[in-house]
Amino acid sequence: MKPHRIRHQFLLEPELSEKLDNLSRNPSTTKSAVVAKAVEAFIERRGENELDRRYGKRLDRLSRDLGHVRRDVEMILESLALFIRFSITLHAHTPVPDKATQAIAQERFDKFVEQVGRQIASGKRSLGGDNVGGGKQ
Repeated sequence: MKPHRIRHQFLLEPELSEKLDNLSRNPSTTKSAVVAKAVEAFIERRGENELDRRYGKRLDRLSRDLGHVRRDVEMILESLALFIRFSITLHAHTPVPDKATQAIAQERFDKFVEQVGRQIASGKRSLGGDNVGGGKQ
């Protein structure tokens, strides 16, 4: 027993009708089968739009949040790299910190914070690679 099908009538532009005729010239293909597949594909694409509408805002928010996390991690890595560089190049070992040594340490820390701010603002990275936001993946 053949599956129950419903008859539909519709009008096509002459060019589109000719294309349909060309597609159905193969003996194993009918116009009904071509039209049915085209309608099914159209409906499935509309379903994809429904998914975009349903989940698009959430995915956009997650992408934006991931961008913020990436930026924060890069700032932390930049701070750590500069801290290590400052510690190695500027830190002199002193047996017991006195007031003068503490003042020098505070001055160096202030310079460190300024340098981190400049590096982040300029987009330069101490770890190498491209600018922030355009780094290698």
